[in-house]
Amino acid sequence: MNEEHKSIWKKSFRGRTALVLWLAVTLFAIMLGNFIVALINCDRPLSDWCRSAGILTGVILTACLLSIYVFWPLLRWLIRKHWQRSLFALACLATLVALFYAEEDWRGWHAWHQFKQQWEAKGEHFDLASLVPPPVPEEQNFAMTPIVFTSYGQLLTRDGKEIPSQQRPTNFVVRMSMELADNYNDPTNGWGDRTRGTFTSLEAWQSYYRELASKTNEFPVPAQPGSPAADVLLALSKYDPVIAELRAASQLPAARYPLTYDHESPAMILLPHLAPLKQCARVLSLRSVAELQNGQPEKALDDVRLGLQLADKIRTEPFLISHLVRIAMVQIMLQPIWEGLAEHKWSNPQLAALNAELAKLDFPAVYQLSIRSEMACQNREMERLRQHPERLDDLQGFRDGDGNNSEPRLPGGLLARLIPAGWFYQNQYRAGNTMMNYYLPVANVAQGTFSPELARHGDAAVAAEVKSPSPFNMLERMVLPALGNAAKKFAYGQASADLARTAIALERYRLARGEFPEALDALGPQFIAQVPHDVMGGQPLKYRREADGRFVLYSIGWNGTDDGGVVVFKKGAKPSVDLDQGDWVWRYPPR
Repeated sequence: MNEEHKSIWKKSFRGRTALVLWLAVTLFAIMLGNFIVALINCDRPLSDWCRSAGILTGVILTACLLSIYVFWPLLRWLIRKHWQRSLFALACLATLVALFYAEEDWRGWHAWHQFKQQWEAKGEHFDLASLVPPPVPEEQNFAMTPIVFTSYGQLLTRDGKEIPSQQRPTNFVVRMSMELADNYNDPTNGWGDRTRGTFTSLEAWQSYYRELASKTNEFPVPAQPGSPAADVLLALSKYDPVIAELRAASQLPAARYPLTYDHESPAMILLPHLAPLKQCARVLSLRSVAELQNGQPEKALDDVRLGLQLADKIRTEPFLISHLVRIAMVQIMLQPIWEGLAEHKWSNPQLAALNAELAKLDFPAVYQLSIRSEMACQNREMERLRQHPERLDDLQGFRDGDGNNSEPRLPGGLLARLIPAGWFYQNQYRAGNTMMNYYLPVANVAQGTFSPELARHGDAAVAAEVKSPSPFNMLERMVLPALGNAAKKFAYGQASADLARTAIALERYRLARGEFPEALDALGPQFIAQVPHDVMGGQPLKYRREADGRFVLYSIGWNGTDDGGVVVFKKGAKPSVDLDQGDWVWRYPPR
């Protein structure tokens, strides 16, 4: 018997099959519309709402498709007996969902853009591009020299492109990565610490290099031990060619590293040059101490100046971490300056040259640059997440001010796509509002001061807002708790440089008059054009001449209280200055 095959296109679909097909077609249409909106990529509440509402509706319809066979008898009863009420209930539900997303998206968008417009009217900018240093000619660019290229060339090209991991050279030599010790295992008590009044132990370094020579030939040592200074200089002579190249490169007038400033996620911008620069400072500091002890103060001056100049080469970078590295480098280079002053090894012309280098430092200005950059990076990150909310869990690696992972865990994937776009705007607004009203004005560039009170108010505001986790304080929880500590480090960096400049002027006075002055007013303008004021409050630095002919010079520190020149240290294996307590002091140990 011949039977005619029926075409599926002529088949009549009824019952649950028809309902499933209808929902499937509706789901496809909504997802297609969402895709088109995503292509438009507009920064408007309407497009954000379309994306959010479309995704949520799609999820609801998908759930309906999966459960329709389970609840089919109930659905059939509702459709047959109460179809009008069922349709009305569904319409109400869809309307509530749409209104929720429309209201949340508009509210967040409005709060952020109103805040942004108010500050832009005052001259502020909220995009990273406005903070990126301008391009410089390659022949004038320190960062383009062959020796400096080795600090980043394994990860970045000269034209600012990130090299894919599978294409990175495996035999690349970072010549600027000058290690002083095997696996950073520095000799015990090898480093001096001016805050504790201790000198660098060249004897410890000498013993370390001689012991290491019995295992490897990494550092040269003489057949018979000589003076500690001479032996340390011989060990470090392996880096003489690198330092010579850096010294020549440092004479170029500009420096701009080819960083991927246009990366969609600022958190992913690579900064491979920072660690090698800090390693250079460590080598130059130890070398200059050894040169001072070896009767070569002019060479020590050249190395200290080079270390400070290397720190200056990242001055125009807008990133907070770049300037924290700069501060660390300056602190490292202050140690040989302090040791030379304590032992009267610097001549008057050398002291004038050191003062000229330190006078270039302006940490209040770069602090404000760093805060503006942090806000611009956060804004770009939020813009990226509004377009790709499924990547929200990328931020899980961020750490708060205490170094802990952000809590609670952030959603990702489909769950993150249900988040209204307005919530990202709310995060931008709340973080930006705190940064502009509290953390940015912590530094007063015109007066050259820092305000711990404003920083504390900012910390208190952040603590209050993040006490209870909410969708609106995610960004605050991850980023802002670290800014108060950063402000302290910038203030301490400027205070340290100002104390060093004042101590240099005091030494120049002693060389000319045979003793230190009774008051700081006697220093200017012959020995320093203007005595630096205390960055904490703008009052004169505290100074007193001791009975043994030496002096105590200090800032009142972050607590804003004159503690009489007392330094407070944190407890631990390697005590460091407690920046929250005590004074920030420059003094020399008894002879």
